[in-house]
Amino acid sequence: MKDAWMAANKFAVSAAVVALVASVQPAVAQPVFGNPSPTAGSETSQKANAAADQAIYKPVEYVNKGVRGPALVVIPGDIKSNNASFTQKFGPNNIADFAELELSQANFSVLERSNLGNLLQEISLAYNLGDANKARQTMQVGQLKTTKWIVKFDILKAEQIAENKQGFDGRAVGGIIGMFGGLGGAVAGRATSSVKTQESTGVWLIGMRYKIMDANTTEQVAQGYQELKMEVGAQATSVLGISQGAKGGVGLDTMVQRLVQTAVYEIDAKYK
Repeated sequence: MKDAWMAANKFAVSAAVVALVASVQPAVAQPVFGNPSPTAGSETSQKANAAADQAIYKPVEYVNKGVRGPALVVIPGDIKSNNASFTQKFGPNNIADFAELELSQANFSVLERSNLGNLLQEISLAYNLGDANKARQTMQVGQLKTTKWIVKFDILKAEQIAENKQGFDGRAVGGIIGMFGGLGGAVAGRATSSVKTQESTGVWLIGMRYKIMDANTTEQVAQGYQELKMEVGAQATSVLGISQGAKGGVGLDTMVQRLVQTAVYEIDAKYK
């Protein structure tokens, strides 16, 4: 009896030790990266990083993420804007890459374009032309048999719609002060002449349309349109040779990704 009691207690102590050791194991942490910038930690660094934090990628909590979405293929859309800055930076494939990422995050079954090879061109042509026979023929190959939707995202608008500038140049005022003569007037005039401030803000409107097509018939299942503002600003001040400046705003890459996220949120909420 005593031996059995000792064995039971020995087992309990061993289990407690194992649990204690497991509890002190280091938790799995996210990767941490250093900052080799010579200005790291400085005031300019802190301000620049605070601005960048507003534009950093943030995952969206899709409302129906727990529900598995239908199998789909994202085909490259159209960029209908004539804005040179946008068209030089973006192509249809960039936007489709963002769309594949976000649709996967929303728990849709996405057959990536990279796995389709030369079939992608045939698929895109069939659905852009609404050729149902060609679409059915194409969808009989391999994994495409289970595809329910063909989805595309088009940029319909990318334009700067507003710009505002303001500033102060002390040279004119300094010249007037200097006209009053005397040492004090000359010093004040020189100091005022060195003051220069400038501020400018530009606002863009970027609009995206999404289309969902039936994989078998090429008929449109649904469509929607999203539009977001992009603000870009710059500020500069110079006094007695000491200058300070800042510029920033959400870039085109971030705007396109946010538009895709907004569109996918609507698709997930309405059509899953």
